[in-house]
Amino acid sequence: MKKIKSSEITPEHLYLSRRKFIVGVGALAASAFFLNACAGASSSSTDEEPGDQPTPLNSVTGYNNYYEFTTSKNGIGFLARNLKIAPWTVAVGGLVNKPQTFAIEDLLKKFPSAEHIYRLRCVEAWSMVIPWLGFSLADLLKVVEPASSAKYVRFETLYDPEQMPGQQDNTFDWPYVEGLRLDEAMNPLTLLSDGLYGQPLLPQNGAPLRLVVPWKYGFKNIKAIVKIELVEKMPVSLWMAASPGEYGFYANVNPDVDHPRWSQSSERRIGETSRRRTLPFNGYADEVSSLYAGMDLKKNF
Repeated sequence: MKKIKSSEITPEHLYLSRRKFIVGVGALAASAFFLNACAGASSSSTDEEPGDQPTPLNSVTGYNNYYEFTTSKNGIGFLARNLKIAPWTVAVGGLVNKPQTFAIEDLLKKFPSAEHIYRLRCVEAWSMVIPWLGFSLADLLKVVEPASSAKYVRFETLYDPEQMPGQQDNTFDWPYVEGLRLDEAMNPLTLLSDGLYGQPLLPQNGAPLRLVVPWKYGFKNIKAIVKIELVEKMPVSLWMAASPGEYGFYANVNPDVDHPRWSQSSERRIGETSRRRTLPFNGYADEVSSLYAGMDLKKNF
């Protein structure tokens, strides 16, 4: 796979005029997936599937979820503006043969970022299309050599209530924790991202390093990662602990499984005036549905 320098990333205004663009780049050259994207993509009916266009940068950086700072989706940039993201280390360990702790600059030097344009679907039924910069999580895990007993990957966010005022709220059991099954983590679509639109991540988007798993709901995409552990038992994520009847471990985008308070059958793409129907696995079924062969995806939500 050719690694793309930040200086070579297409500017935002050119992204918005593309008719075809990459929607998945994996760890191997053979794992690139392409999608036809139609210009002027707004539909008056959820029975149609409008083409994907990257969401404007100001929306991506100005509207998101980050409860470590606030429950508002609009005020995160201001609250997070002074988050200290250097120095920063990421510890990778647990059930591995070669545990390591990486300074963020060394990690990004070892695993240069490339361009990946993925849909992001949030459980509140809104969505975006984002040009991420990142590298395959599988590449990192191969370096630390998972032990045969490792079945899951557990991720943990920075815990610093002074910098992250939302962590002073005891509604949740901080720090933020998320998890993947090991085969999900090794899938070529699964990224560790350090940027978007050719620019480094801003604090409100999860700087300096976040997870991107495009076939799952947004809350699985943990931000500001400081620890990655391989474990034998399924991790209990922050949202699973807070509301297990609403937030399951798998969190695969599934239009047939509604949230208790709203339907998941359609979504509002940020920047569009009408709704579109939700696609199973967020449109990545060809790449990931085999991971769940034989599973009841309504029970394992």
